Amino acid sequence: MAEPTLLVVSAHAADFVWRCGGTMALYRQRGSRVRLLVLSYGERGESAEQWKMPGATLEKVKANRHQESAAAAAVIGADVRFFDLGDYPMHIDDGVIEELVREFRAVRPDIVLTHSAKDPYNMDHETAAEVTLKARVVAQALGMLPDIPIIGAPPVYAFEPHQSETCGFKPSFYVDITEVFPIKKKAMECMATQQYLWEYYEHVARRRGVLAVRNGGAKSTRYAEAFESYYPWAGPALPTVAAP
Repeated sequence: MAEPTLLVVSAHAADFVWRCGGTMALYRQRGSRVRLLVLSYGERGESAEQWKMPGATLEKVKANRHQESAAAAAVIGADVRFFDLGDYPMHIDDGVIEELVREFRAVRPDIVLTHSAKDPYNMDHETAAEVTLKARVVAQALGMLPDIPIIGAPPVYAFEPHQSETCGFKPSFYVDITEVFPIKKKAMECMATQQYLWEYYEHVARRRGVLAVRNGGAKSTRYAEAFESYYPWAGPALPTVAAP
């Protein structure tokens, strides 16, 4: 049986690294294809350290963020596409929806990862979540791009936002990323512009590892990432966990 294909939609250049880089690396290590769509470089709102450098310009900041993000994706093993939609705010039109539909139909993902629906600290994250869910629905419509086969209804999971409680994030799943955490850490270290987040997200992964064990995960779990399901799970039986 083929390994599942992941499609990850990240609002900005670094979001995927902090929030689901370990899960991406884990699936890639198991032989899955991991397709990453980066909607914006985060050049205005998430690149403050770059703007403090002498001679900074919008194009220079974007080029640097592209380099960092591409390097992190390479560490993880994901193939990446950059949309360059701007940020603060991100600019979405019907052409963007069509391109995302083309991606859904080309990749035919078994799993989709993106932002949580609510994030009062960053409107671009909400936009990325909204456009991902829209594209998933439109990609199932026979009348949209009828020459390209439609997809089914892949599950969509929100990765954990930066301030979970304020965003109303309630984990549905914890993924044990202990074995690939060195890969995630190396990918995080590609994001020099936001170096202040390296330690923060290492602590997040440790805390989620503790909670994973408390919720039935393997006692060997040291690092984990949290996800919330957008849609109900459908299968022949209720999901189970392994005995401790």
